[in-house]
Amino acid sequence: MKIAVLMGGKSSEREISLKTGRAVSKALRELGHEVHELDLTPDLPCKLLELKPDRVFIALHGPYGEDGRVQGLLDLMGIPYTGSGVLGSALAMDKDITKRLLTTEGIPTPPWTCVRKGGSVPDWKDFPAVVKPADQGSSVGLHIVEGMDKLERAVKELFELTDKVLVESFVEGRDMTVGVLKGRALPVIEVIPRKGVYDYESKYTKGATEYVFLEEKDLSRELQDIALRVHRLLELKDFSRVDFRVDGSGKPYVLEVNTIPGMTELSLFPMACKKAGIGFDEMLSIILS
Repeated sequence: MKIAVLMGGKSSEREISLKTGRAVSKALRELGHEVHELDLTPDLPCKLLELKPDRVFIALHGPYGEDGRVQGLLDLMGIPYTGSGVLGSALAMDKDITKRLLTTEGIPTPPWTCVRKGGSVPDWKDFPAVVKPADQGSSVGLHIVEGMDKLERAVKELFELTDKVLVESFVEGRDMTVGVLKGRALPVIEVIPRKGVYDYESKYTKGATEYVFLEEKDLSRELQDIALRVHRLLELKDFSRVDFRVDGSGKPYVLEVNTIPGMTELSLFPMACKKAGIGFDEMLSIILS
């Protein structure tokens, strides 16, 4: 099969996307596919018309790749691609919209509000608070703040990255994540950052975080069930990863949804697949199927 791997892009996650794209490209070549690596450049449509790939593997993290825009381009060009479509990608990329949908379905998510560029910061009472862009991944721009002064400074700083900032109650507890592959929930991974906060540095620095497969069967089953509900609710396809916080009483809260999880050597989705007996090559073959 002739496969174009879309990688890089213009977002703050460009370097992670390049790592994902290279790992995917290497494995696809070893599987015998004809692989072409493409960056998200203005002449991408021309390159795709010339290449005529059988399938595009989207390895673009963040805006343009994960928010439905490149999916819309590929739909217009009639080129099949991996992952979720325009609707699911756009819904999951916007954390505010995701949380609104979760709430309507009774799926727990921490209380939140949104601040739009040009708007005023609400009188937030619940500290510590999590402040983050509503439309970025990889914990880019994540702040945990105490007090209105620090909250206002964090929001102002994030307006350099985005037009929409999420302010969310901080849930004291444990970080968990659940991957979904073709309608199957993968083993639950508990994420234990050594410095206490699972931010960009913790995600992509070797040794900064410990990953443990959850052995609590009832909690694992509950998290997997919720991850599948979220996957279906947002009209996602092929694969996704749902991130949770579990509080001291064992109650899970959905934090966000990733429609194109990382595929680097530190990435959680391939790790969960491996635990389920699915190697990296087989995982890619299942996504392409």
